[in-house]
Formats: sequence, C-alpha cells, structure tokens
Amino acid sequence: MIDDLPLWLSILVSVLVVGGALLTMAGCFGMVRLQNFYLRIHAPTMGTSMGGGLILLASAIYFTITRDRLIVHEMIIFLFVTVTTPVTLMLLARATLFRDRIEGNDGVPKRINGDQQ
Repeated sequence: MIDDLPLWLSILVSVLVVGGALLTMAGCFGMVRLQNFYLRIHAPTMGTSMGGGLILLASAIYFTITRDRLIVHEMIIFLFVTVTTPVTLMLLARATLFRDRIEGNDGVPKRINGDQQ
C-alpha cells in the first residue's frame, strides 16, 4: 500500500511532519534556554499549538486520502489541545505570580492597573 502513495501526498505529509517536529523542538529548546518561569511559559504553547497542529494535519490528510473517508479524530484532538493549552498555561502563570508576590520574590512582573491582588 505504501508503494501506491502519490508523490504529492508523500511530500506534503513529510513537510508537515518535519515542520511540526521542528516547531515542537523549538518549544522544547525555549523551555531549556529561557531564564525564568515567566519567559519559559510561552515556549510550550508554540510546540503544542503549531507543532502538534501540523503533525495532526499531516495525519488527517494522510489517513483521509489513504482510507477514502474523512478522519475526524485528529480534528477533535487539535480542538481539545487548542482550547486547553492556553487556559492551563494562564492558570499556571497566575498561580505562580500570586505565589511570588505573596513570598516577595525578586523578578516578579509589575502590577498593571486592574490587576487583582
């Protein structure tokens, strides 16, 4: 069955998978290289949102073409990840900010008008 794949499908899926893997790897390097939690919190969003999305898109295209039917599993996974990742990271950032302000730690971002205690 692999020999029957059209060349355009192989190239498209390969480009999407490699691009998604590179973005995910960039997000991993960002977590290692950035100095503190407040900078580091942005790195995983790139890897999970765009990198994972490209890999899921490649999977959806491949299985839709090879099985002659629409595959929706990948779309549901992408929707779930897209909705939950920003919410989770915002909650982590707010909890860390609250803890650091209570403990009086250095390097805490300044308060903005309207920011709750």
